[in-house]
Amino acid sequence: WYQRRVREAVVSTQSTGNKPQEIYSVNGIKFHPSYGTLATVGSDGKFAFWDKDARTKLKGSEQLDNTITCCDFNHNGQYFAYASSYDWSKGHSFHNPQQKNYIFVRAVKDELKPRKK
Repeated sequence: WYQRRVREAVVSTQSTGNKPQEIYSVNGIKFHPSYGTLATVGSDGKFAFWDKDARTKLKGSEQLDNTITCCDFNHNGQYFAYASSYDWSKGHSFHNPQQKNYIFVRAVKDELKPRKK
């Protein structure tokens, strides 16, 4: 189900009144190997950690200068890695070959523990 929804996500602009609202694609979803919570990354340049059972966001990130194209956890879920590069969601005309690609790795500790019910 999640994989199908990721493929169906489309970058578009929806008009809400006079102000357009940007809609961004989800480029990756990974489940934490121990907690069952999940991480998403997207073309908005942000990652987020979610408690799927409580249907709440556990943590959101600051926006990067570029899109986040993929993510993963290490084998025991202590580290979260994500890559920032152009994802072609806005086409060739927005590609900047001068913009560098980055891979980030961060310790997540208890940030992905589900909230108590």
